[in-house]
Amino acid sequence: MPSSGLRISQRNCEALLAAEAAGVKIIIATGRRQAYAMPLISQVGLQSTSVMVSSNGAVIRRFDGELIARQFLPAPTARRLCAELGGYGTLVFTFDREGPGGLVSENLERLQRLIQRWVEANRPYLTEVTPIEQAFDGPELPIQGMVCGTVIEMKRAEGVLQARGFGDLMSMHRTEYAVRDLSILDLLPLGCSKGAAIHHLAQAWNLQQDEIMAIGDNLNDLEMLRYAGRPVVMANASEETVALARESGWEFTASNDEDGVARVIESVLVQPAPVDGLESSGVREEAPEGEDTMLEWVQ
Repeated sequence: MPSSGLRISQRNCEALLAAEAAGVKIIIATGRRQAYAMPLISQVGLQSTSVMVSSNGAVIRRFDGELIARQFLPAPTARRLCAELGGYGTLVFTFDREGPGGLVSENLERLQRLIQRWVEANRPYLTEVTPIEQAFDGPELPIQGMVCGTVIEMKRAEGVLQARGFGDLMSMHRTEYAVRDLSILDLLPLGCSKGAAIHHLAQAWNLQQDEIMAIGDNLNDLEMLRYAGRPVVMANASEETVALARESGWEFTASNDEDGVARVIESVLVQPAPVDGLESSGVREEAPEGEDTMLEWVQ
C-alpha cells in the first residue's frame, strides 16, 4: 500500500488523521522493517506515539523508536534454515539494528535479480556474509528470515520445511505478487504473526476483538484478519487471500489505488449513532474523543 508508486493519497492521509483525532488507535502492521516502512508512512503525519508492528509481528515499536515487544529466531533454527534453503541463493536474515548488518545475505547479486527495488532501497543495511551461518557467530540473534522466488518455488519451499518439522520450530508466512510471479516466504519466531502482535497490544490497551478493525491484502495478513472483529480485505488482494475472504464472509473495500483504506475508515467515522434504542447497521459509530478503539492498516 499504495499498490503502485510510493505516495499515499491525500484522501487516505486525511482519513487516518481523522480517525486518530476521533480517538482511534491506529497500528501500521507490515512485513517490512520499521526503518524501511517509516519513510512511506511518515507522509501521513500520525503522532510519534503511534505504533508499528514490523517484520510480520516480530517487533512492535512506536514511531519514535520506543520498543514495546520483540521476538528472536533461535540460532540453531536459523542454522538449519541455511542448510535447507541455501540452494535458492536468496536467503536473507534480519537483525534488529540500524546501519550495515541489519540485513544479511549470502548472494546479493542473485537477490537483486529478483527484487532489485528492495535491494536498492535497503542497500545501506545489507551485508553479504559467506557462508551465511557466520552471521550467527555473535551474541545477537535474528528476528526474521526470508527467502524469495517464484510463487511455485515458495509454495514448494514452505511444503518442504513443514514436512521436515520446521513448523514446530517457527512460524511461516507467504506473501505473493502474482503479476510479477514473485513470492516471499517469511521465517519467524514460533507463534509470531501480525495477529499475535495485535492481540498483545489489545490486551495491553484492554480492548476486545469486536473493537478492532483490520485491513489487509495478502496472505501474511490472515492471522490479523481472523483476529479482528471487523476484517476488511482490499480489492487488490492476492487471489488466495480473496478466496479465503469470500469463504469467511469478510468485508471487501476498494483497491489501494482507489483509496480503499480511506473509504472503510470514513464508513466508521460517519456512521450515525443508534436511534430509539435500535442498533446501527453493523458499522461502528464515530468514536468519542479519548475512546480506545483500534484500526490496523497493513502494508
